[in-house]
Amino acid sequence: MYLNDQGIEGASNRQEWTGKGYRLPEYNRSQVRELTKEAPFWIHFGAGNIFRAFQANVVQNLLNEGELEKGLVVVEGYDYEIIEKVYNPHDDLNILVTLKADGNIDKTVVGSIVESHILDTGNKEERERIEEIFTKDSLQIVSFTITEKGYQLTDAKGRLFPGVEKDFAAGPEAAASYMGKVTALLYRRYLDGQKPIAMVSMDNCSHNGDKLYVAVTAFADQWVGNGLAEAGFSDYIRDRSKVSFPWTMIDKITPRPDASVEAILTKDGVAEQTPVVTSANTYIAPFVNAEECEYLVIEDVFPNGRPALEKGGVIFTSRERVNKVEKMKVCTCLNPLHTTLAVYGCLLGYEKISEEMKDEDLKKLIETVGYEEGLPVVVDPGILDPKEFIDTVINVRIPNPFMPDTPQRIATDTSQKLAIRFGETIKAYEASKELRVSDLKMIPLVLAGWLRYLMAIDDNGNPFSLSPDPLLDEVCPHLQKVVFGMGDEVKDILRPVLENQNIFGVDLYENGMAESICEYFKELSAGKGAVRATLGKYLRK
Repeated sequence: MYLNDQGIEGASNRQEWTGKGYRLPEYNRSQVRELTKEAPFWIHFGAGNIFRAFQANVVQNLLNEGELEKGLVVVEGYDYEIIEKVYNPHDDLNILVTLKADGNIDKTVVGSIVESHILDTGNKEERERIEEIFTKDSLQIVSFTITEKGYQLTDAKGRLFPGVEKDFAAGPEAAASYMGKVTALLYRRYLDGQKPIAMVSMDNCSHNGDKLYVAVTAFADQWVGNGLAEAGFSDYIRDRSKVSFPWTMIDKITPRPDASVEAILTKDGVAEQTPVVTSANTYIAPFVNAEECEYLVIEDVFPNGRPALEKGGVIFTSRERVNKVEKMKVCTCLNPLHTTLAVYGCLLGYEKISEEMKDEDLKKLIETVGYEEGLPVVVDPGILDPKEFIDTVINVRIPNPFMPDTPQRIATDTSQKLAIRFGETIKAYEASKELRVSDLKMIPLVLAGWLRYLMAIDDNGNPFSLSPDPLLDEVCPHLQKVVFGMGDEVKDILRPVLENQNIFGVDLYENGMAESICEYFKELSAGKGAVRATLGKYLRK
């Protein structure tokens, strides 16, 4: 069975696929492609797994039900090999393998993506087609899953990246940076009649629409100021009746392609499913393995209208509610629990997040962090129930044995996450008249666990590799001074890290939490087996 147009067409081919349990597109893909080419409604930047597993499947379902008649256009602006090695050989088809907690597996051939391009301004054909799409009256949505880093114009010290600085001076015709090229396309839409459009970041970061807005306006203002773009362009960007930058919250786990999933497809007889590792170190395959749970909440601001994506499960609401849902997920109900399992999973030698849920100490730890310490300060967004959300996370999502997610992956960039995932809860306790920071017992244990993790020695005394993190060079030299069994001298060693409010989001010394973190750390670093012993001491009561 071949994953391409020819391979899924014809009665005999379709019967072979469906006989193996695959759901195929139930629409005329050629017709959808032609209608999309003539009048595209949605172009997406970022051709990775989350887009193929989530947004593309939403559109697929609506096409199957006759609610839509046009498909998606995708553009890859960072790793062009994704299009060359995964999209093109398979006529933009992909297989979504949904791994359910109950052990069932759904296999769907997703055909809603009907055009794929690269954001290479040196490629005349590609550039002209993308520009053509951007000037179409029919275009309603320009969306993004390019990671939070994709919107950044400066380095950690606030200096413009060289490519951005060059683009500021060169103007839209010569833009070469990612955001520069996106803004240049938006300028084309402006020149073609100031046509309305929604610029929708769907990346997993807080206030994502603002991050996109800041990047685009920076380019627009520089070009206008340098006389490289018409003066009205900046006003166009800022006019919400013309260009909107909605906030969104997205949540769906789509790990790297897993060997066990590849084996299932190969056994079924599906050809050419071997994952690819591109020269940019992207792990991608013709299939996507993903969990069944998914949430996409979008601020309902679409100046050129929008399709009824709510019929596909997308939630449209106000900016205020999007913000509440985002804070609920990131600050309390999901992300802190993931970070907790990541840190202690690495220390205890786990290689799958799901396996950690069989560990009674770790399960009790995240239950306490989520239900007892986090939930009291959650603001109910009114569209998703916080307790039900945590229930699903703890009882369905994280324990899913078929999800090949690892603590090592989730531990990436932890220093950049703590201020949001735990600092916001601590701040809420500081501001509360009923709660006290001293009531928090497990969150400081998690923060102490991260410091113990930075020693890069597991609970058996064996070294392990830390996950990538931009602050490792800054914080690890302090932890390298620690040896097992140290006493109060660790307080001085840890102080330069603990007093960094950029990491924790709060003053841990002013609120008294630094003292309890140091005490926990002394116990966690007492020697081999101390991590397990400390967890048992505080969780087996």
